[in-house]
Amino acid sequence: MSNQSTEKSNGSHHPQTLSAVDFHSATLGVAANTMKNELSRMAHTIQDMKSRRAFQNEMDNFFILFTRYLNEKSKGTKLNWDKVKEPSPEQIIPYKKIPKCDNPEYLNKLAVLKLNGGLGTTMGCIGPKSAIEVRDGMTFLDLSVRQIEYLNSKHDVNVPFILMNSFNTDEETKRIVHKYSSHKINILTFNQSRYPRINKESLLPMTRSPNADISQWYPPGHGDLFESMCNSGILDQLISEGKEYLFVSNVDNLGAVVDLNILQHMVESDTEFLMEVTDKTKADIKGGTLIDYEGTVRLLEVAQVPPEHMEEFKSIKKFRIFNTNNLWINLKAIKRINDEKEFNMEVIANSKTLESGEKVIQLETAVGAAIKHFKNAHGINVPRSRFLPVKSTSDLFLVTSDLYSLNHGELVMNPKRLFETVPLVKLGDEFKKVSNFLSRFQSIPGILELDHLTVTGDVRFGAGVTLKGTVIIVANHGSRIDIPPHSLLENKVVSGNLVLLEH
Repeated sequence: MSNQSTEKSNGSHHPQTLSAVDFHSATLGVAANTMKNELSRMAHTIQDMKSRRAFQNEMDNFFILFTRYLNEKSKGTKLNWDKVKEPSPEQIIPYKKIPKCDNPEYLNKLAVLKLNGGLGTTMGCIGPKSAIEVRDGMTFLDLSVRQIEYLNSKHDVNVPFILMNSFNTDEETKRIVHKYSSHKINILTFNQSRYPRINKESLLPMTRSPNADISQWYPPGHGDLFESMCNSGILDQLISEGKEYLFVSNVDNLGAVVDLNILQHMVESDTEFLMEVTDKTKADIKGGTLIDYEGTVRLLEVAQVPPEHMEEFKSIKKFRIFNTNNLWINLKAIKRINDEKEFNMEVIANSKTLESGEKVIQLETAVGAAIKHFKNAHGINVPRSRFLPVKSTSDLFLVTSDLYSLNHGELVMNPKRLFETVPLVKLGDEFKKVSNFLSRFQSIPGILELDHLTVTGDVRFGAGVTLKGTVIIVANHGSRIDIPPHSLLENKVVSGNLVLLEH
């Protein structure tokens, strides 16, 4: 508290006592001031003025996020569930209602960006997730580059390919990208911000120095895209080159290819932000969804849902679609909103316990939550084929199978598959790491007629196996099941301890 607000005590009256609310506000005020002083102190340890300004700019953005977190913490959740409505027909347009594009001229104004900040740790890999081999010896990155190369040569255009890396993936990604230097493709990279992890108890940064170990920092989610594009100079560069539109997607979504129909719709409907959504299945109940909130289209993430409304959120009846994170954004609109400091996405507070036992908070934002800031923003309900993420080896199983073939870097569903939906596949912990997954299949089974596969325990597959209908294979603890080469399993439950012999 300032000196002006402090009353001296004398014999005639007692000093004022703060109410609980004022005390809480004062505590948060102290936390904000202490954080600001600490960030400023760190900045002043940097001698080089250019480096100091860059660090200060990054910490200013972090501080804005931190104060928003403190405000939300003191006021509680801002979401009024009674105002959460299903989107109107104008807010989500079916893909089939968009006119077909017969003129690729708009490609000259397009840039493509992949969110490439993630590591492959959940799949047991070291380094960027985009470096994992997914099909025919090619990585996520290889497939993306091949798609853009083909697009450029087919339509005689120059669509730049941009990677937003994190400090975790930047060095390795640049090394990998170097092999494309002779290709007909303009590859740009920039880093998303590097923010200090916050000690949960003291609400102070873990780090005491700008050069501290990377374990004390974190990349603040893909909502950081806008500020990082501006800070890196990439945004101004694209605009100066005549680019007006940006197609953004996750690097692990193999269905996120450039779609001329959506691009044309964006230009001709004078839209600043388009979000591709697709129909929810039981596997997608936690995905963010678009809602109407006081007449504005907004992204509702699972973290924002009050516990008593969680079942309603997960139901397919009220919230029928979810966000694929395939986004089409107007570049000049990004610049306008960022210059006016109007980006105000909901803060996601991720609590983590480090190996040292220290409890920390990471403040993040989601890029799709920015939809509320753009003019004429809406969703497009696209076919499921545009959402093919590889988050686990169960997903890897699907994309490496005969369900798909490769066409100029694009995965295409096998026409022999009679249903548009993909099988539901659940592989157990023994398959969790990519190396273990690969060692358990002599070849990926044929699954054109598969509906559901569950595999748990020590199970191995010979070459040329075919799976149809519903197949459940459970090896009990201490047991092993070997599926012999060229077997056909159709609507089968296999359990126990079994080594099937060839005849």
